[in-house]
Amino acid sequence: MGVTGLPFDDFRALLRDLPGPDTAALVAARDRDRTLTKPPGALGRLEEIAMWLAAWSGRSPAVNRPLVAIFAGNHGVTRHGITPFPSSVTQQMVENFAAGGAAINQICITYDLGLKIFDLALDYPTGDITCEAALSERDCAATMAFGMEAVAGGTDLLCIGEMGIGNTTIAAAINLALYGGTAEEWVGPGTGSEGEILARKINAVKTGVAFHKDHLSDPLEVLRRVGGREIAAMAGAILAARMQKVPVLIDGYVATSAAAILKAANPAALDHCLIGHVSGEPGHMKAIEKLGKTPLLALGMRLGEGTGAALAAGIVKAAAACHSGMATFESAGVSNKTHD
Repeated sequence: MGVTGLPFDDFRALLRDLPGPDTAALVAARDRDRTLTKPPGALGRLEEIAMWLAAWSGRSPAVNRPLVAIFAGNHGVTRHGITPFPSSVTQQMVENFAAGGAAINQICITYDLGLKIFDLALDYPTGDITCEAALSERDCAATMAFGMEAVAGGTDLLCIGEMGIGNTTIAAAINLALYGGTAEEWVGPGTGSEGEILARKINAVKTGVAFHKDHLSDPLEVLRRVGGREIAAMAGAILAARMQKVPVLIDGYVATSAAAILKAANPAALDHCLIGHVSGEPGHMKAIEKLGKTPLLALGMRLGEGTGAALAAGIVKAAAACHSGMATFESAGVSNKTHD
C-alpha cells in the first residue's frame, strides 16, 4: 500500500477508476457468434456468457486456467453462541480442503478447476462486531491487498469462495448495514442455527449494526467494522481480477456480501462478475437482486466453500467451448438462412 494517506486511500482510488469492457473483443465475439452453426440466440444464456467472457478478458472467449480461491477467517462475534459449531471447525475444514476431502475438491476434480486455500490468521479472530470494529483500517486494507494476490499466479476465470464459522452472521450484518430493512430479513440458519441460537444470531446482527450506525455511510467502513478477513480478502480478489482482466464467478451469501461492498463503492464494480448460484440461505436472492444480477444456478445449496461458483464454472467452460469449437456455417458446409 502507499506510504502516505490512510490505508483505504489506494482502494478508493482503484474503485474510482475501474477499467471498462474491451469493446473490440466483444465485437469480434459477436461477429463470430453470428456465423456459428445454430440459429441466433439458440444457446440462450450460454451466448451471453461467451460475450461476457470476451468483454472482460479482452480476448476470444476461453477458459484455460480456471481457479477456485477459498478464503478462510474466524470471527469474534461467535462468542455469543450464534452457531452450533465452534470456530475450531474453520481450521479443521481448511485441513480437509488441503487433504482433498471436501465437496469443493470433488467439484474441482470433476470440472478440472484449480484450487487455492488462503488461511487468514485463523488463530486471531476479528473483533466482536457487537461492541468493537472487526478490523482496524490498516488490517482491513492489508487483508484486501492479500486477497488481491489470489490472481497473481495467473488465471482466466476466478471463482470466489470462503470458509468461516460465523460468517453468515457477518454477511447478514453487511447487508443490513448497506441496504437497511430488519435483521430478521437478512439472517438465516447458516450452518444450522435454529431456536435460541438463531435468536442470538439475529440479536448479534441488530446489536452490531446499531453499534456502528454512525459510520456505515462509507462501504469500506462497513467492511472493516462489521465484516471479516475472508470478506475483505474476497473484495480484494474481485477488485484485482477487474484490474487484470479476469472474469469472476461469485459463490453464495457470504461471497455476495463481499461483492456488495464493492458495488456500493462503485455501481460498475461488479460488471466483470456473475453470480454462480442462489443459495438456500434465505437472504441470498434478495442480496443478488440488490446487485442487479441473475444467478446461473439454483440448486438449494448452502455449503459455501466456493461450491456454487465452481459448479457454475462448468457452465462457463461449456459456453466458451461452444463459441470457440463450433463450426461456422461456411466451414461445415451448412446452409445458413436465406436472405431477401
